[in-house]
Amino acid sequence: MKAPLTREQRITRNKQRLAIVLYALLAVSIVFALVRYAQTPADAVSKEPGSRTRNDYGLMVVQCVLGLAVIYLPTFLEKKLRIDIPDLLEYLYLIFLFCAIYLGEVRNFYFRIPFWDNILHAMSGGMLAVIGFYIVVILNQWDRLTLHLSPFFVAFFAFCFAAACGVVWEIYEFAVDRLLGMNMQKYLTDTGEALVGAAALEDTMEDLIIDLLSALVVSVLGYFSIRKETAKEIAAIEGK
Repeated sequence: MKAPLTREQRITRNKQRLAIVLYALLAVSIVFALVRYAQTPADAVSKEPGSRTRNDYGLMVVQCVLGLAVIYLPTFLEKKLRIDIPDLLEYLYLIFLFCAIYLGEVRNFYFRIPFWDNILHAMSGGMLAVIGFYIVVILNQWDRLTLHLSPFFVAFFAFCFAAACGVVWEIYEFAVDRLLGMNMQKYLTDTGEALVGAAALEDTMEDLIIDLLSALVVSVLGYFSIRKETAKEIAAIEGK
């Protein structure tokens, strides 16, 4: 009789299975989007909620290709930089890709589910802040560099890292929309109507605000956690 799997082993197994499933879903979605792109007239305009234009299928291809390119990014970084990324963090990363690309873009959840984009940005902002904390941990373990940052500056770095990544992502969305005529910033409604004025800026500004708020929450929680651990270490040293 086999011994039951530990929590870490279950996370690793589920992570590997999710990566395979996600890879297959994105590959199939690319083929589907390319076929629909070829079949859809170039001058077709979406008039009914849920219907898609040629540009929509083009965006689906771009997003799915990007997804395929970054699915195994954590594994690549582990081998390239010789670091160990926690399996739980990798698992959450894959879940985010599944929700953002397959459910969001392929299954059209961005328009079908209210606040879907906001939920994803809250998740990504917090996850990036966690990655920011983990970067400091990696640097502290590097033999060539010794860091002695206070809990405040560690939390501040994590917050700034998440904020910077959020800004870069919005620039990426803007560049793709302008260069390829896509709708990543959702300045077009699901009926093809172009938003104008403040309404056209809402998606970008809401994304940035939610990124910052979620990163701030995680950074504050991380600050108190580090300060608590530091206090325990000092108490242990003084008690010897």
